[in-house]
Amino acid sequence: MKSIVIQQPNTLVIEDRPLPTPAAGEVRVKVKLAGICGSDSHIYRGHNPFAKYPRVIGHEFFGVIDAVGDGVDTARLGQRVSVDPVISCGHCYPCSVGKPNVCTSLVVLGVHRDGGFSEYAVVPAKNAWVIPDAISDKHAVMVEPFTIAANVTGHASPTEQDVALIYGAGPMGLVTVQALKGVYKVKQVIVVDRIDERLAMAERSGADWVINNGSQSLPALLEEKGIKPTLIIDAACHPSILQEAVTLASPAARIVLMGFSSEPSQIVQQGITGKEISIFSSRLNANKFPVVNDWLTKGLIDPDKLITHAFEYQHVKDAIELFEKDQRQCCKVLLTF
Repeated sequence: MKSIVIQQPNTLVIEDRPLPTPAAGEVRVKVKLAGICGSDSHIYRGHNPFAKYPRVIGHEFFGVIDAVGDGVDTARLGQRVSVDPVISCGHCYPCSVGKPNVCTSLVVLGVHRDGGFSEYAVVPAKNAWVIPDAISDKHAVMVEPFTIAANVTGHASPTEQDVALIYGAGPMGLVTVQALKGVYKVKQVIVVDRIDERLAMAERSGADWVINNGSQSLPALLEEKGIKPTLIIDAACHPSILQEAVTLASPAARIVLMGFSSEPSQIVQQGITGKEISIFSSRLNANKFPVVNDWLTKGLIDPDKLITHAFEYQHVKDAIELFEKDQRQCCKVLLTF
């Protein structure tokens, strides 16, 4: 089989590898589609501290089960599945309280273990979630990105009364826009970014108001309109954002951080306690695949608004370079296998 392998930073090859055999409790997936994420680019460029090389990247992928290991029902053969990249132990403290995404021995497919940029991938059977027939292949491969939004909104518990502010109109910001508007019917969703074309994508995804904070002052505009956001989501991940979010937030607001910036954020504690702001962080997803399947089945979200390009896997270098360089026109890039 052919596999896309990062041998070391900036060295990507397509290798011939033996067809894997699923062990007990595992299934083998014939991969049909995979999505490129920023973390794939970071591993390729050597900017992911968790990755070990060589590594088959890819944690957003969909396919069909074509082999099962011992202990797995043979009825699973032929099932269309989207794969949850989060592999957890099931018994540590985080797992016991419903947070397998921060398991003390967390393994992420495509990061710590070979992922889905391959013609075949072996994964734990419990991580292969069946896709309803009503959901197309192209939408099935987008389940994992939308689980990020499901995890964020699971923390924040949005309501129709919320005024939400999202920093960042990249893929993670855009899936969150769709969840807030399509699923939770939030009253107002404001998106801020510095790329006008990305802001246009946010409008297509349901944003009520978009602001380019490279050319306009976000605090001044919100003050002018008397808006105090009750829910703020940082999908841009710059260290300066947290303090601004605390300043802009309504009393009793919730702030959700999605980023992995290693730079320190300077914040004034009084601003948090004075308003009794709740601050959450969100990583990956905690068993949210059934949630997103339900959203898709009910037509509450539309992945087509994010998919901008598709490449045959043989052209993966071109696909990643486009993803990295064209932030104006490129959002979600799919690979076909």
